[in-house]
Amino acid sequence: MTAELIPFLTASILLTLSPGPDIIYVLVQGMTNGKKHGIVTTLGLVSGIIIHTSLVAFGVSAVIKQSEALFLLIKILGAGYLFYLAWQVYRSDASIKIGAEISGSKKEMASLFKRGFLMNVLNPKVAIFFLAFFPGFLWEPEGNTVVQFYILGSLFMLQAFLIFSTVAILAGKISTYLNKHPYSGVIFKWLQVVVFVGIGIFILV
Repeated sequence: MTAELIPFLTASILLTLSPGPDIIYVLVQGMTNGKKHGIVTTLGLVSGIIIHTSLVAFGVSAVIKQSEALFLLIKILGAGYLFYLAWQVYRSDASIKIGAEISGSKKEMASLFKRGFLMNVLNPKVAIFFLAFFPGFLWEPEGNTVVQFYILGSLFMLQAFLIFSTVAILAGKISTYLNKHPYSGVIFKWLQVVVFVGIGIFILV
């Protein structure tokens, strides 16, 4: 179990730290409306993970019970999708743009939570990513896979909440650093490429 959870948690942290729409949105909320708004946005985003975890847990678990060959196919397709993501990041612009994201007046807490939740739940890329990411870290495929998926989902939620909350609290300092170090985007870009390829290889082997 530990042999799977440690690399899972490591990969999850690196992926969460990589610049993406969720972490940029939390950063912007923290910059424009304060840390409380950023943390409430974080709670909404993280809560959406429950939905994706449930879909993967019950869907993939059903597949495993039906056929080990189908489960192997899911892992192969998942690894392929991660390699595709690595290629997309490799071809993308390495710059991090946050100025254009800043907007508008303060929103009420409930509205921010709802928006963060819907941003996560209604993003099909998140569902596909979880389907590609989670199955490779099951430590006992012939056991209770639903429980294992929820353990993985809970760990992913916990680390995402801690990282996003930290970003919200330190939003001002982070934005200042990014503005002073425009080439930091190159480091994050290659970090994403390495992580996606590494997870894909781990799932296959």
